[in-house]
Amino acid sequence: MSRCHGPVRRFLRSALLIGPALLAMGAAAPSRPDHRLAIARLLALPMAVGLTGARDRPVFAWVELRAGVRNIWLLPAPGQSPRRLTDRTVDDGVDLHSLALDRDGTRIAWTQGGDAEFPDLPPPNSGHAARGGSQSVWVRAIATGGAARSLGEGHAPVFSPDGERVAFVAGGTLLLASAADGPAAKLAQLPGTIEDLSWSPDGKRLLFVSRRGDHGLIALFDLADGTLSYPDPGMTQDVSPIFSPDGASIAFIRTVTPPFGATGTEASYWSIRTVDLATGLARTAWRARAGAGGDYYGTRTANLFWSADDRLLFPSEASGWVHVLAVPARGGTAIDLTPGEAEVENFTLSVDRRTLIYAGNQGDLERRHVWQQPLAGGRARQWTPGDGIEGFPTVAGNALAVVASDVRRPPHVALVAGAGVLTPLGAYSDPAETRDFVVPQPVRFTAEDGVTVHATLFRARRGGNGPHPALIFLHGGPRRQMLPAFHLMPYYASAYLLNQHLAMDGFDVLAINYRSGTGYGCAFREAAETGREGASEYRDVLAAARWLAARKDIDPHRIGLWGGSWGGYLTALGLARDSAMFAAGVDLHGVHDLVRAPPPMLPPAEQDRWRAMAWQSSPAAAIDRWRSPVLLVHGDDDRNVDFAQSVRLAAALTARGVPLETLMLPDERHEFFRYQSWVQAYAATDGFLDRTLGGSAP
Repeated sequence: MSRCHGPVRRFLRSALLIGPALLAMGAAAPSRPDHRLAIARLLALPMAVGLTGARDRPVFAWVELRAGVRNIWLLPAPGQSPRRLTDRTVDDGVDLHSLALDRDGTRIAWTQGGDAEFPDLPPPNSGHAARGGSQSVWVRAIATGGAARSLGEGHAPVFSPDGERVAFVAGGTLLLASAADGPAAKLAQLPGTIEDLSWSPDGKRLLFVSRRGDHGLIALFDLADGTLSYPDPGMTQDVSPIFSPDGASIAFIRTVTPPFGATGTEASYWSIRTVDLATGLARTAWRARAGAGGDYYGTRTANLFWSADDRLLFPSEASGWVHVLAVPARGGTAIDLTPGEAEVENFTLSVDRRTLIYAGNQGDLERRHVWQQPLAGGRARQWTPGDGIEGFPTVAGNALAVVASDVRRPPHVALVAGAGVLTPLGAYSDPAETRDFVVPQPVRFTAEDGVTVHATLFRARRGGNGPHPALIFLHGGPRRQMLPAFHLMPYYASAYLLNQHLAMDGFDVLAINYRSGTGYGCAFREAAETGREGASEYRDVLAAARWLAARKDIDPHRIGLWGGSWGGYLTALGLARDSAMFAAGVDLHGVHDLVRAPPPMLPPAEQDRWRAMAWQSSPAAAIDRWRSPVLLVHGDDDRNVDFAQSVRLAAALTARGVPLETLMLPDERHEFFRYQSWVQAYAATDGFLDRTLGGSAP
């Protein structure tokens, strides 16, 4: 998505300066400025997502978002210019995702349509197509002039080792197609859904997870005889299956969800299992100890790798932080490859499987950089130093690419040279629209119960002659971390753009990383009494408000809140509980009533206690105290937060006479699929905050 401020901002400043002269001449008072154009230009800036690479050659592909138009881009080789493989021109909300390259980078497959987060639910139709949404797998040869063809409905394509076939899934259906021609064939039908699909090195088997609600099985499909088998089934959620480099064995992570009331540390809830495919012999290569790290927590990308020296690499929080551990595949003692008080965000192996490459906040908790660690020993080396953000390290042949950003450049793909020099791919120099951006400053303060709160401050560029208003931005998740630069996720990169725009409007914006978020260790993420158990993260919101109110340049009567999803929940909670402190708020697709069916196997009295605590932790419980104006924004096809959450809150606020504005986006999902929806939502947010808090007053 994108940004802007140059000529438009100068025009707006001029308009504000001549306002008093017009009044002196008896003209009508000018209306407050409409910044829709500036916001639209910001949100139109290109962002890169979905980076992938070929295994044997330095070929990379990714998706570029530009004003809602999605296209696939390809780097054929280092030193060459990237080229666009698709020619889409419309902001139709149709996503391109799950890109896959064959081993030598001569063919590409992808999923067109659907929702990558919920690929097996009915596809979204945010573009209001008369025939509804769709989701299909496409493939094409990369050579210039190659035509794309559809393989049929489904998602998650994976090329065979020889690149001649493509396997993919649709719900619990396993499908196979030729990469060159012909229709897809149905291989198997299983209950539930299929995830984590991969090929054996010899191309004779398919390995995957058969997800069945409260349990998940590792499954193998033999292409030669058409048989299905389940190696080492258990009453567990098994995830991340991989083949050994020779294809003779598999490994996977076996997890058990701790029962409600457990801490996750009183027992071992996960292990690494291996299976010899010739004999069927299954064994535990490693088991988590009871205590820290006893409950499984993975990264956002692949979580299990088999190295060239026959070790298994996986994430663990035994240290209290997400680190990468290595253990012999035959079993033995695990060693920590990434020690220290920092977290690994994602990791992979070099093409020869002898070097760990990872992205994390080692050395700087507020940023993410890329590091390498030789598995044979020696010190880790930082590949991408500096003030930017780098993540999603992706290997293709002998080349490494990352998704990178900084204060003024949105997420883009960059090659990493041996000396740590980043070479951006495409037109990502220094956008004119962002040259006036403030440099966000990391800050820390303490909540009343002693918890340290990390935050990023966007200082207002305009504040008039007296104290100016301030906003607290609340991220969603809540398993997220906001950064002092563009986030690498488009949802939060767009929020960063709006925070910069609001700073230009005259607001100080404090983006806080409240407890239950990531980046600061397991104890912070799993803090006591969060969410339905007491909303303790709200203490961090209050601490942020007090920190702002104590500053002489902030008007304590003009502090507002804005955020989406869990950030929408905390916005609503602040307005309901403390309208005297929070003068206004914007709540995007937030949760307002946390009461749900209680966790299983709770005694009746405990069920009542759980419901009561969930209610007391909800904005709805304090709605009679709500006085401050609010803007509610929600798409009615949201699959993360039920649209009814906003409908019911709007009715309750209306009944109580609370100043209310709403923006309903028909057919939109939680993370809006259309650029125009983002422009509508953020322009409405900007206008509402301007009217209620006076951010744009000269």
